Amino acid sequence: MKFNSPSLPEFDSDHYPQRVVALGLVGDKEDAETPFHQHRKCQLVLALNGFVKCKIDDAIWMVPPNCAVWIPSQVPHSNQISKNANVCMLFVDPDVEGMPVQSCTLSMTPLIRELIVHLTAQEQAYQQGSATDNLVGVLIDQLRIMPTQHYDFPIPAEPRLKSIANALIEAPQDRRTVAQWACEFAMSERTLARLVKSEIGMTFGRWRGQLHIVLALQKLASGDSVQRIAEELGYESVSAFITFFKKTLGQSPKQYIKYKE
Repeated sequence: MKFNSPSLPEFDSDHYPQRVVALGLVGDKEDAETPFHQHRKCQLVLALNGFVKCKIDDAIWMVPPNCAVWIPSQVPHSNQISKNANVCMLFVDPDVEGMPVQSCTLSMTPLIRELIVHLTAQEQAYQQGSATDNLVGVLIDQLRIMPTQHYDFPIPAEPRLKSIANALIEAPQDRRTVAQWACEFAMSERTLARLVKSEIGMTFGRWRGQLHIVLALQKLASGDSVQRIAEELGYESVSAFITFFKKTLGQSPKQYIKYKE
């Protein structure tokens, strides 16, 4: 991988024969984004503070503080790093066994977090059998047992659903029903509901809810108030948004962001 954004350094992960290499980044005064690219090594994107929004193949993924997104080998992706964020990029050889085979979000323990942070400060051209190589072995063992989650918003290739997805991204407060969207594309409500289910594997309501979770996590990491987030996502009340958030993630917004700090 080579970063060629003006605010990000050049770094080619595939240049290194080591099974794992790491890079630490501090966001600039403005958001920075890498162009779409792919590389042989798998990538783990860890946000220590701030947030990273990953566009991976056909979905938008959110990396809230102290979580990480796993990107498999040769999967096209782009990373948008928020201003002043502190981010670690871990690159893992695809031959390492026991790692996820699909994009996913991994929960990060304090141990894994500190191992990755420590690795970013080491010489990346380390020798096999060295102290750094031994540390990498422990890190890999820990990553293999981490539970996976999904903070993503799928963007289908199907033209009508792609249009709806882009419209919702532009206006997440849009509360049009399935029937209203179906009317716009001259189809029945049942046909659109079946199309969403077959193409995305979930109901329309859950699909839109996934976008709200992605955006809510981004806004929480940026310091926005719960009330402002509820308003921007089109909820009738703060309590309605909190109920939705808690039902989806098992914690209220304030509890969640406090736990991740």
